[in-house]
Amino acid sequence: MGKRPTLTNGRVAQDADAEALRSDNSATGHVARRTSARQWIARGTLPCALALWLVSIRDVRLDGMGDLGLLQVLPVLFWVALGLLVGGFCLALSDRRTAGGWFAAYVLGLIAVIHATPTLVYPTLRYGWAWKHVAVVDAMIRNEGDVPNADKFDIYNQWPGFFHLNAFFVQATGIESSLGYAAWAPPAFNALLLGPLLLMYRAVTRDRRMIWGAAWIYYSCSWVGQDYFAPQALGFLLFVTLIALVLGQLPSSDLSSRDSARRAWPVGRLVPVVLIAGVIACSHPLTPVMLIAALAVLSLPRRNRRVVLPVLACTVLLIVAWDATIARSYVSANLRDFVGALVHPDANVVSGLASLGTAAPGQVQVSWVDRGLSAAVFLLAAVAFLVRPWIRRTGLWLLVVAPLPVLAANAYGGEMIFRAYLFALPAAAFLVAALFFPWGRRPLLRAIAVCPLLLAMIGGLVFGYYGKEAANYFTKDEAAAGHFVTAITPPGSLIVSLTSAVPGLAAFYDKHPRLQLDEQDLADRRRLVRDPLAGLEPFVEGATESQPAYIVLTRAQAEDCYLNGTLPADTMQRLESAMSDAPGFAPVYRNKDAVVYQYKNPDRGEG
Repeated sequence: MGKRPTLTNGRVAQDADAEALRSDNSATGHVARRTSARQWIARGTLPCALALWLVSIRDVRLDGMGDLGLLQVLPVLFWVALGLLVGGFCLALSDRRTAGGWFAAYVLGLIAVIHATPTLVYPTLRYGWAWKHVAVVDAMIRNEGDVPNADKFDIYNQWPGFFHLNAFFVQATGIESSLGYAAWAPPAFNALLLGPLLLMYRAVTRDRRMIWGAAWIYYSCSWVGQDYFAPQALGFLLFVTLIALVLGQLPSSDLSSRDSARRAWPVGRLVPVVLIAGVIACSHPLTPVMLIAALAVLSLPRRNRRVVLPVLACTVLLIVAWDATIARSYVSANLRDFVGALVHPDANVVSGLASLGTAAPGQVQVSWVDRGLSAAVFLLAAVAFLVRPWIRRTGLWLLVVAPLPVLAANAYGGEMIFRAYLFALPAAAFLVAALFFPWGRRPLLRAIAVCPLLLAMIGGLVFGYYGKEAANYFTKDEAAAGHFVTAITPPGSLIVSLTSAVPGLAAFYDKHPRLQLDEQDLADRRRLVRDPLAGLEPFVEGATESQPAYIVLTRAQAEDCYLNGTLPADTMQRLESAMSDAPGFAPVYRNKDAVVYQYKNPDRGEG
C-alpha cells in the first residue's frame, strides 16, 4: 500500500505516485510491455465508445417513451457505449502514467453521452422551465430591462443576473433568441463545471488519479437535473468556482498558528471572489443562502478564519444589500412564510419525499432509485470520513454537511432536499473517491473491483436524469401550438393549461395572463376531477369576445398528469370531450399532438 497522505502547503500530497514511479525504474521489460498494452486499450476504448454512442442515437423512437422515459427507447448499443466508457476510464485510472488529457477526454465523453443525448435526439428544447427562461430573456430584451405585468414571473425582475447576461449575449451576437442555443445548456454547463471541480480537488490533493476519479464520480451521481437553461445552473457553477478559490487559499493544518495568522487574501485574488459573490447574489435567491452556509462551516476551524471570514462578510453584505433593495418586494411578501418554515424542520426535510401513491409505477421506481443513489453517496462519504483520517484535515467534509441547516430551515417548494444533495455532491464525490482510490501495488485489481460500483452509479444516474423524459420532451407540433396561442391570439387573452408541460406557453407573458390548473387549491382540483367542465368554468367565465380564453391541451400534459399523479391520467381526455359539446367552446387549432380551444362567455358582452 502507498504511504498515508501528508499535508504540505495546504494540499494533501499523495506519496504513492512518487513511490510507484521510483519502482518503475527497475521494472522488467515484460511489465513495461504489459503497461503499454493497457494504455493502448484505454486509449482505443474512448473513441470506440463515442462512435457507438453516435451511431446508437440516430434512430431513437421517442414516441415509445412511457413510465421510464428515455430508458425505454435508447437502444442496446447506447448502453454498450456507456459501459465501455466506464470500463475504459477504470483502465486508464489503473495506470499511473495515463496523461491528464486522457482523463479529461473520458470525463468530457461522459458529459457528452449523458447530457448531449437529449439535445441531439429531441426535435425541440427540452423541459418546460427552460422554455420559460427563454421567454424571460426575450421579454427583457423587448422591454429593455424589467418586464411589466410579469405576475408570478416578477421574481425574475428581482434576480435578473442570468437573464441580463443572456440578453446581452443575444443582442451582441445578433441571433434571434436564446432559444437558438438554450438546448445546449446542459452539456455546456457541465463541461464548464469541470474546471472549478478540478480546482477544488487540487486544493486538497496532488494525486491526479484521485482528482479525476472524484470528477467522474460527481458526474456519475449528479442526477438532480438543475443544469438546464436556468439561473440556478449559472449560480451553481459560480458557487463551486468561489468555494474552489477559497479552498485554494486556506492554510495548511500543519502550519504554526503564527504562520496561519499571517495567511490572508492578496487583493488581486479577493476582488474576483467578491465579484463572483455579487453575480450570485443578483442571479438566484437560493444559491446565495447555500454559499453563506458553506462559507460559515468552512470558517469553523480557527486556522481558516483569516481567509474565510472576509469572504463571508462580503457575501453577507452583498446579499443583504440586494435583498433589501432590488428584491425587497419579494422578500417582504414572503418573509412570514420564511419565518414560519423555521419551526417545522422535520416537514422541510421530508417535503421533497412526498407520497408516491398517485405517481405512475415507473415513477415510483425512479424515485426509489434516486433516493438509493443519494443515500449511497452520503453513506460512502461518511465511511471515507471514518477510515481516511486525512480527509478530516481538509475542508471538504464540512462542505458535505453545510447544506443541512438550509434543508432544515425551508422546504423551497419541496425541492430543498434535492438542492441540498446537489450542493453537497462536489465535496461528497471527492470523499467517495478517497475511499475508492488509495492506489497501492495492484492498481489494476482495484480498478476492476471499483468498476461495478461506478457502473451502478451510472445506472442510478440515468434513472433520475432520463426517467421523466416522457413529459420533458416536446414535439414540433406541441411547440407550434404554444406559438399559436401566445403570438397569434389577442393580447390580454387568458391562457389555460393543465400542467406546465407546454413549450413556449410563457412567451409574451407580459401580454397574456396564464392559469395552470394543477397548481390550484385542492378544492378546485377536486372539482375539476369530478366534472372537468364545471371545474374549468369558474376560471374562464370572465372571457369576452375581444379577449377570449384559450385552453391548451397537449401530449406532454397528458404524460405529466399520468407520471406525477397531480391530476388523474384521464383528466385531459375528459376535459376535451366535455369542451367539444359545451356552448362557448370551439377548437381553433389542432394537430397530431395538441389542440387549442377558444372560449367566449355567451353571457358576457364586451365589458
